[in-house]
Parts: sequence; structure tokens; C-alpha cells
Amino acid sequence: MATPHIGAVKGQIADVVLMPGDPLRAKMIAEEWMDNAELVSGVRGMYAYSCTYRGRKITVMASGMGMPSMGIYSYELFSEYGVEAIIRCGSSGSFVPSLNVGDVVYARDAWTDSSFAKVQCGEENYVLQASHLLNVKLNQSAWQNGIEIIPTRVYSSDVFYKAPTSNSDALAIQNGCTCIEMEAFALFHNAKMLGKQAGCLLTISDSFVTGEAMTAEERQSSFGDMIIVAMGAAASL
Repeated sequence: MATPHIGAVKGQIADVVLMPGDPLRAKMIAEEWMDNAELVSGVRGMYAYSCTYRGRKITVMASGMGMPSMGIYSYELFSEYGVEAIIRCGSSGSFVPSLNVGDVVYARDAWTDSSFAKVQCGEENYVLQASHLLNVKLNQSAWQNGIEIIPTRVYSSDVFYKAPTSNSDALAIQNGCTCIEMEAFALFHNAKMLGKQAGCLLTISDSFVTGEAMTAEERQSSFGDMIIVAMGAAASL
């Protein structure tokens, strides 16, 4: 039986899900990087494909942009479809000169100034951990493929366009964040609340230090190292 936001029936979605934000990136990962891709949900254009990689069934599904969207889809996957682990595969903007465009990072944890978790269940903690198991698997996959991934704290923001008077990025940096994205904290919160596993792998697409940025087309298609690492980790679960 489908949920309000996912059209798949029970059994069509694997117990491990790779979750980019962009539906077209989900389509690209499924059709170009995996085998036997089958579209199992297209509700609201938020594509979900079930595939195989190294003989392991894996679902690739878009989360959309922002914590409310990630919150909806990851909650339904965890609670209604028997998903045990979700690895977010996304893009991020760098705050520090040591992270360059094209680098791949993984979240040790996520800091936020959002009220998402507090509103949902009264959660007072503004730093939430990624799953240790998934980070171990991500590191193993990276090592096996000769790809460097960099551990960090990410800033999960509710707001993309900020006024010049906003000090939120500076506050994030003060709290140890090296890059910014918009979904990881909500994913980690749902995993914590529901007793599941969650990880976050990001490609640096913009540098606020140098001003360098990927184009929209590059964001959609040029995240190969991240995809390889994420698929390897998922297949090993």
C-alpha cells in the first residue's frame, strides 16, 4: 500500500536507500550506475528507482530540497517501507579554504539552527550524529576505490537565500561546521527517532572562500566519486 507521498507498494523498496536531493540525479544514478533500474514511484516527480549493484538490491530516491521534504520522505521510508539505512548523497558549499570544489566529505554529525526536530518531537539537541556503522562502510568503500573522503561537521540550514545581515553562517562556523547543506539534520533526526541508520556524503559544489561554483549541469552529472563510494557502502550492508 502506498503512502501519501510515495507510490511504491511494500516490497518494491530495498532496505537501504541512496538519497540525492535532485530527482534527475536519482534517475541518473539508477540508470547509468546501477543494474536493472525500475521506477517504483514518481509521485510529485520525486523519482524512486529500485536497482541492483553487485547483486545487492538498492533503492535510489530523491529527497527534494530542505529539511521538511527530507523529513517527509525519509520518515515514510523508515516507518512504512522497512528501510533500515539511508545514505544522503548531495552537494554542499564550503566555508573553509581546505575544502575545494569537487572534494567529497562525509558528515560525522550535523549542526543546525532549525527548529525542525524541536517542533516534531521536542528534541532539544542541535547537533545530531551520523550512524557510526554507515561512516565505517563509507570509509571502507572509499579506501577500496582509492577515493579520499573527508570527515566533517555539516551545517544543515533551513534557508538558501539569506539577507546580508544574517549571521547564521558565521555562527555555524563558530560551531565547527566547514560546509553547508539543507537536509542531513532532518535525516539524522528521523533515524534517531525511529532507531534506523543514516549517513551523509557530500560533494563540494561551491566555495564561499574562492567563489568557484559548479554549474547546474555539473551538479546533476559530475558527482562520480561520491556515487561510487555511496554504492559500495550500500552494497556492503
